[in-house]
Amino acid sequence: MHHLEHIRQTDPEVFDLIVNEEKRQFEKIRLIPSENYVSTAVLEATGSVFTNKYSEGYSGKRYYEGQQYVDLLEDLANKRACELFGADHANVQPYSGSPANLAVYFGLLKPGDTVMGLALPHGGHLTHGWNVSITGNYYRSVQYTVHPETHRLDYDYIRELARKEQPKLIVAGATAYPRIIDFAAFRSIADEVGAFFLADMAHIAGLVAAGAHPSPVPHAHVVSTTTHKTLRGPRGGMLLMKNEVAEQIDRAVFPGLQGGPHNHTTAAIAVALKEAATPEFREYGHQIVKNARALAEALVEKGFKLITGGTDNHLILIDATSRGTRGRKLAKVLDRCGIVCNMNTIPFDPRKPFDPSGIRIGTPAITSRGMKEPEMKTLAGFFARAIDIIEDKEAQAVVAAEVAEFCKAFPAPGIRIG
Repeated sequence: MHHLEHIRQTDPEVFDLIVNEEKRQFEKIRLIPSENYVSTAVLEATGSVFTNKYSEGYSGKRYYEGQQYVDLLEDLANKRACELFGADHANVQPYSGSPANLAVYFGLLKPGDTVMGLALPHGGHLTHGWNVSITGNYYRSVQYTVHPETHRLDYDYIRELARKEQPKLIVAGATAYPRIIDFAAFRSIADEVGAFFLADMAHIAGLVAAGAHPSPVPHAHVVSTTTHKTLRGPRGGMLLMKNEVAEQIDRAVFPGLQGGPHNHTTAAIAVALKEAATPEFREYGHQIVKNARALAEALVEKGFKLITGGTDNHLILIDATSRGTRGRKLAKVLDRCGIVCNMNTIPFDPRKPFDPSGIRIGTPAITSRGMKEPEMKTLAGFFARAIDIIEDKEAQAVVAAEVAEFCKAFPAPGIRIG
């Protein structure tokens, strides 16, 4: 009997799509740095009967009855989050990372207040005040950039900008920045101008939990994160905060932005946080960084130019023009070769966002499959071959078959083929 027998009987179309997606996730090398594989335990919690329950409000203060187990579950998830990250207070209700960030704005600011975040083309996130986002429309947004030569954060320049613009909130965190972020420096800048400091650790939460990246939790008034990505939980959001802002932030999540939390997601977050507190996870977090460094070195040897020349975390930003192509083209060719990444702008990119110069790759998902430093050399070899066969679809199919064969040796958590 197939593990998805009920779906197969009820809805063959969706069944086929799930089976094909399982096959894709198993047979391809997945290098999108925000993606991962969750454990079977996390998958089971996500599909649990907690999805049937409505729980508007907070533990002990709900608007509906029948919360005997939901309250215990949410308390458990919050407690595990606080213990894992050393936080005063946690809120696991945000539906995802973007609503979590929006709750911070709504809780601490008034419309029109000045917000300072990293510009999207320089590695920030839409919700750090970029102009197409609600965060760049309802608030006065000032965007800092990376240094024009080093492509790294320049804390002296950020301090000067903060003095000049007097923001009420400073946001640190990134989606495409391959270096360690100095959260203590950001807090000292925020203190100097009397701003709140929000650290968005969505990409690096798993690295922080594993001790493979400095933690923003001691420094920031609020830390936002997704629960997927390096943390290997379900698709969800979470806020960790100092006691002094906890009430404002909780009120902003509910009733400010949301109704009932997704209790099945809360269950899966609790499971993922328990997994993240293990020695195995600690080792995993450090291996992500070792793999990223090994892959970066191997790519440089193959003639690829990397933004900032390398990486300190899980993420590598490649300038595809250094090998005579561009990001969109290279991402599509790599996908046909069985290697999944995403096109990405690079700092000061002369090209448009939908046809940028770079691609973004990362090591969380392949590390979850047990790949280590020797495999990173093999992977860089696949990249170099992709460049050589950039116009040859038949040759690309040959590489894809090789990649699928290569992947067989590395089981994918949560995926049962057949």
